Amino acid sequence: MTDFSPENETQPAPEAVPARQGWKQFLREILETVGLAVILFLVINVISARVRVEGYSMLPTLNNGEYVLISRLAYRLGDYQRDDIIVFRPPMYPDAPFWQRLFGLPGFDDKYEDYIKRIIGLPGDTVRIANGTVYINDVPLIEPYIAAPPDYSNEWTVPEGQLFVLGDNRNNSADSHAWGFLPEENILGKALVVYWPFADFMIIQSHQSVLAAP
Repeated sequence: MTDFSPENETQPAPEAVPARQGWKQFLREILETVGLAVILFLVINVISARVRVEGYSMLPTLNNGEYVLISRLAYRLGDYQRDDIIVFRPPMYPDAPFWQRLFGLPGFDDKYEDYIKRIIGLPGDTVRIANGTVYINDVPLIEPYIAAPPDYSNEWTVPEGQLFVLGDNRNNSADSHAWGFLPEENILGKALVVYWPFADFMIIQSHQSVLAAP
């Protein structure tokens, strides 16, 4: 009688995984990784943006060529504050297409560019500039951040839904004193951090100016 003990039984060889199935698994993992990266990229661009300072209108606070991180959600979660530094589409320029702005694509229209300035006047404020001093509702504004006192004079009353913005380099800035009020819907975000060059890294401070005591 033949011995059929377990020790003598022939064990079946493990089945080989088909090559096609291995490639499908690899492709699926690649697609999942790329999809997650795209989702993260979109989320980051929905809540924030990176902008490059062009020009010298915000000296001495911001320098030409610095890169600034802005929050797109700052004014969806809070109110505009005097002294905030904001990035916006100036009213005389057309808006960029949604996808161009979301992905940070280069401007296709030579007439398009963003500005970065400081909020000075809020809706309902009367802004008066005279003798090198900015007055808010007839109270002098003490501004430690400006390059030099403004050498122009005028008076404006800020309408509802609008803001009055100025560059810190007052005498070398195209801002509300030159082209008027800024519609609130044109604001792209609040500047938070200078992140490049790394030597210039700085958390951008708000509320540096104060209204002089009466």
